[in-house]
Amino acid sequence: MTVVGQISDFELKLLKVFRTVVACGGFAAAEVALGISRAAISMQMSDLEKRLGVKLCQRGRAGFSLTDEGKRVLEASDRLFGAVEHFRSELNELHQHLQGTLVIGITDNLVSHPGMKITHGLAALKARGPGVHINLRMQPSDDIEMGVLDGRLNVGVIPRVRDLPGLNYSPLYEEKTRLYCADTHPLFTDTSADITGYEVVQPRFKQPAEAATLYARHTVGAHANDREGILFLVLTGCYLGYLPDHYAAPWVKAGRLKPLQPGFTTHFCVITARSRRTNLVTETFLETL
Repeated sequence: MTVVGQISDFELKLLKVFRTVVACGGFAAAEVALGISRAAISMQMSDLEKRLGVKLCQRGRAGFSLTDEGKRVLEASDRLFGAVEHFRSELNELHQHLQGTLVIGITDNLVSHPGMKITHGLAALKARGPGVHINLRMQPSDDIEMGVLDGRLNVGVIPRVRDLPGLNYSPLYEEKTRLYCADTHPLFTDTSADITGYEVVQPRFKQPAEAATLYARHTVGAHANDREGILFLVLTGCYLGYLPDHYAAPWVKAGRLKPLQPGFTTHFCVITARSRRTNLVTETFLETL
């Protein structure tokens, strides 16, 4: 007699095949339901019998019928899959009664990103837990990193320009950036002029390594501590500035901005503290992402 140890995902898959064959009344009828050939069904059934150490069914000219052992396995599988479905229902019920607060820090001007993963994730979290309170803080990357590390923030969304040892990083999306000028800037109409001869706005927040090479080509005429500040200064017509395409798009459409040349790609990620305690609200939000 075979002693069955741990039931793996593969055994569960074979049991589902067995249950479908029984429900359909035989191998031939199960072909359509399972979407595999009769030969493949036969091989999987034989494999299951070997793993369980019992003969499950009789198949041949006399038709399909379960053995006594097969009937017992079918009854046991009913209880097994019933328990799985009960677990799923209880887990769904748990998610429907999520309670608590999600404190999330995000860098500025991501709301216009076409990916919308953060917005959709927060919406999905509220759908699962209507009672969850969301506390969203717009902060510079450095503050978000420190907030996640010391526990003031559950989650952060920042550009990945460095990795700190106490944080976990999960990729979220990419952001394309280009060099822009305003409609009152000489380069808006004079495309032959030397771009490097004009002043640029340089950000005070951290940028990808490739951005430093691009800024080195220009004369820095102004600084800004966020991207809205860069846009303000670019719209004066006195400066050039590197802006995310999704952020600049409405101004380009209105004829106020013009892209001049490619810039760089910023990789945004979700950060959590490696030492964080298990928090169902936070884990549910991360799952939605």
